[in-house]
Amino acid sequence: MSVPRFASLVSRSRAAAAPALRNAARSFSTTNAVRSAGSIPSLHTFTEEEVMLREAVAKFATEVVGPKVREMDENEMMDRSVIDGLFQQGLMGIETPAELNGSGTSFTAAILTVEELAKVDPSVSVMCDVQNTLVNTVFTKYANAEQKEKYLPKLATDTIGCFCLSEAGSGSDAFALQTKADKQGDYYILSGTKMWITNSYEAGIFLVFANVDPSKGYKGITCFIVEKDMGVEIAKKEKKLGIRASSTCALSFDDIKVPASNVLGQIGQGYKYAIEILNEGRIGIAAQMLGLAQGAFDLAVPYTFDRKQFGQAIGDFQGMQHQYAQIAVEIEAARLLTYNAARLKEQGKSFVKEAAMAKLYASQVAERAASKAVEWMGGVAFTRDLLVEKFYRDCKIGAIYEGTSNIQLQTIAKILKTQYAK
Repeated sequence: MSVPRFASLVSRSRAAAAPALRNAARSFSTTNAVRSAGSIPSLHTFTEEEVMLREAVAKFATEVVGPKVREMDENEMMDRSVIDGLFQQGLMGIETPAELNGSGTSFTAAILTVEELAKVDPSVSVMCDVQNTLVNTVFTKYANAEQKEKYLPKLATDTIGCFCLSEAGSGSDAFALQTKADKQGDYYILSGTKMWITNSYEAGIFLVFANVDPSKGYKGITCFIVEKDMGVEIAKKEKKLGIRASSTCALSFDDIKVPASNVLGQIGQGYKYAIEILNEGRIGIAAQMLGLAQGAFDLAVPYTFDRKQFGQAIGDFQGMQHQYAQIAVEIEAARLLTYNAARLKEQGKSFVKEAAMAKLYASQVAERAASKAVEWMGGVAFTRDLLVEKFYRDCKIGAIYEGTSNIQLQTIAKILKTQYAK
């Protein structure tokens, strides 16, 4: 009995699988990117709209944000012209439908925007990220039609929003929050404090998570739409190690009266909304850390070819070549993890593990890339004359907010256990 040649078996297998493979290729992406017949696009395949947006954002970041980065960092304040520019460029309502004054583009477009901004200033990047991947997404997914029509146009055109979940005693254990909401007729009375709230100094709209029935534990947590003029108080604006231009504040809610109509979604479902939105938000933070890593790399590597020691460019020494080659590999790996998570989210597929992996790894790569960039440039990078030291200060937050690195590892481990435990 003769054994068929391996090549023949492979050929027959491919022929039998060809129709299924072609169908898989067609459904791989939700974008309209042009593909050659039977081919599957790479993770670097983008729609024409996504490419155009990325190029426009890169130009905006270089020409508008770039000249103000140092001043904003020193002043620990976002320049108003930068905020206005984000709105004018349509970058604060990227996925918001055009009929609600948004740009009506894809989630991946938002991720590319966050990445490009972070190459120049991670502080500006996170303002854009929180607006798009957290605040706008909460409204889009869970708000009723009236709330969407009232708030999404504002968020797309002139109003900053913030996501108020964390408290002094509820960081990683977010659902141990103590902020309460007591029902009184057609209103709720909110009382409590929030900590570490990004964008809160500039915000006009606050998504506040409070417990309407503490006896139910986390199942009493509900999301409320609170407007600044309802009585939100900035208790303290934090002075931070990095991303200094991005505001991070403690907020006080002293018996604020909020209409019952401002409950977002269902009573007691706030915990569910927070979990789901933060899973998406982690892809945004991965993009921020990816952009940061690339920005530091782009500043430092050219310097290694300008700087001469011992008769040659320091970038031509083999020891240096190995270092920047390694970082380049890690940045590309982080990019692929991030883009993959974004596309999975767009396709409606499971992406929680992939988002956690992307956020975890991109934050690690950002730290290594920023640290190496300082080393490669030497003493000049240790001064504040260049922005490399800022990237080094900015990178540490990636391991902390929207879920610490340990929380990401725990999330990944839990999902792996469901796959492998008998």
